[in-house]
Amino acid sequence: MTTLAAARAALDGGDYRGALDRLAGLEESADLLEVRAAAAYGAGEFECAVSSWERLCALHAAAGNDEDAAWAAARVALNLLCETGLMAPVRGWVGRAERHLAGSPPGRVHALLAITRTYERFLSGDPAAAMAPALEAVELGTAFGVDPARALGRVAVARLTIHAGEVDRGIAMLDEVAVDLAAGELDPLTTGNVYCELICAALWLGDHERAREWTEVMERWRHGPAFGGTHGRCRVHRAELLRISGPAEEAEQEALAACVELRPWMRREFGWPLVELGNIRLRRGDLIGAEEAYLEAHDRAWSPQPGLALVRLAQGDAVAAAAMIRSEIEHPSDIPWKERPPFGDLRLVPLLVALAEIADAAGDAAAVRSAAESLSAILQRYPSAGLHAESALARARAALAEGSPDAAIGPALAALAVWVDLGAPYDAATARVVLGRAHRAAGDEDLARMEWQAAATSFTAFGAVRQAAAVAELLSSAADVTVAAGPAGPASATLVRDGDRWRIGFRGVEAHVPDLKGIQLLARLLAQPGRELHVLDLAGAGVVAAGLPVIDEEARAAYRRRLSDVEEDLVEAERDNDEARRILAERDRDYLLAELAGAVGLAGRARTAGGTVERARTSVTRSLRYAIARISEQLPELGAHLDGAVRTGTGCSYRPDPVTPLEWQVDPR
Repeated sequence: MTTLAAARAALDGGDYRGALDRLAGLEESADLLEVRAAAAYGAGEFECAVSSWERLCALHAAAGNDEDAAWAAARVALNLLCETGLMAPVRGWVGRAERHLAGSPPGRVHALLAITRTYERFLSGDPAAAMAPALEAVELGTAFGVDPARALGRVAVARLTIHAGEVDRGIAMLDEVAVDLAAGELDPLTTGNVYCELICAALWLGDHERAREWTEVMERWRHGPAFGGTHGRCRVHRAELLRISGPAEEAEQEALAACVELRPWMRREFGWPLVELGNIRLRRGDLIGAEEAYLEAHDRAWSPQPGLALVRLAQGDAVAAAAMIRSEIEHPSDIPWKERPPFGDLRLVPLLVALAEIADAAGDAAAVRSAAESLSAILQRYPSAGLHAESALARARAALAEGSPDAAIGPALAALAVWVDLGAPYDAATARVVLGRAHRAAGDEDLARMEWQAAATSFTAFGAVRQAAAVAELLSSAADVTVAAGPAGPASATLVRDGDRWRIGFRGVEAHVPDLKGIQLLARLLAQPGRELHVLDLAGAGVVAAGLPVIDEEARAAYRRRLSDVEEDLVEAERDNDEARRILAERDRDYLLAELAGAVGLAGRARTAGGTVERARTSVTRSLRYAIARISEQLPELGAHLDGAVRTGTGCSYRPDPVTPLEWQVDPR
């Protein structure tokens, strides 16, 4: 068996890394590049896969094989569309494929281009121009056996039908696609992408039951033929649903695993799993971790709203929170994303829900009422159980803000009933809090306490420690003795490793935290109070990665090529006076330039991820602060003590207040 044949056999057997190893050192050919593209995709080397298709296109073009060159160009466009969210390079490769076709009769390339044009228009916020190529993709994909075209085309038609207000008809179309997927007749790449599209569409609508059913099917399927970034995408969807059903800790684990799996794949779209991680941490009460995830998504030109605004609200800054939400509603992010509605009223739903909560907290009755009315109007066009609950709760908040508690009880009860039916304990508990407020304002203290007690139980079981504590404050009286009223200076505390977690003892209360890197670092500081440890000593082997390039040479070269495509797209947009296309292309250009600026130094050499000491300082500080925040969730007073006593910087130390010393017993076992 030749080495190329062996590589192809390894590819067919799912041994993607083995296939790439067998291709090493072989002379480049069309067959080799095609195998390399597929193997690299399966192995998680996205840029290698795309560059292989690019070189295959050039090879066929040089040999005069225009149809094969067009096919390779169309594959580049489709891969960029699915993984990067950069529409200008997608349009550039579509144009290249069309030039190679030069008026040839319809065939498999036309099918692939039709579905790419569909989603390019769809994601660029132009649904009116997306329907015709979607129908063409279904027709040509069916006629020429092009799986991505015929399957994704049907999904696109369904989603566009839903956008047009024909919700029941569109959902019926999606159900038909799901049934066909179960037959196992589509290739793995298409199957994974279609499942992802189905789940995204259901979550758009707040149809959690359907999203859960499709996610469970995708989860079972992905352990077999799935490859590439499909595993990570499925994890994000599982995290999204666990954010609704709980437990929150499992949701965060899925989101973190998704971020690890998708990091080699996504570019700007990596903001999607980051935002989901932020959403889960926000529900858990981890404001520091949530803010970090949201800000990293923002750095990737992905909107962190409404999550970041809700973090500001939780931090006590309702003014900043309201300003963020209003700005996003007035100027919604025109990001080409599949995971959230890229156009239409549905993309405003989470923003309006957040606005109602923020304005309620700020006592802005007019703003709460406006948000509630907007949600009611959207519900009329896109009816679903989830949206019904959100709209009802906003109406309850509005009635409370306007001083009409009796009018708030009905819609709050309606929201509660829906969330209970959907198996959404966190959202049900949130509705109970509002319902309890309405009962108290109406003069029924017993009913208020009953709802709040149920809410506290649900928040605790879900893992929302901060929310449970807030409800406990509602339940407590001013005469209650709090922890803060105890002894001014506790004598001792313990930190003991217990298997894969740590046990913390303080004032007779024990809590457990995961075996985080930050807890390990904290244990070293606590065991040596007053001693300053250099961050390089604390970081240990972790700083080795500091010398690695931010992006490798292949990625930098690919980014430069895509910049050329973006510049061509800008010229065409300006020539055609297409302002929307020009704005999107400029955003693509800014994103690529920012990525390159972070990877290339002033002298044009590859820049590493930062100086070793600075990288270590940042990593250690973040880990310590995150660990302290997790301790604060369960032992707030101890967390406050650590927050003030742990010093970070190039040198880190534990320096407690000498007036109120705290003796630690640390056992790392």
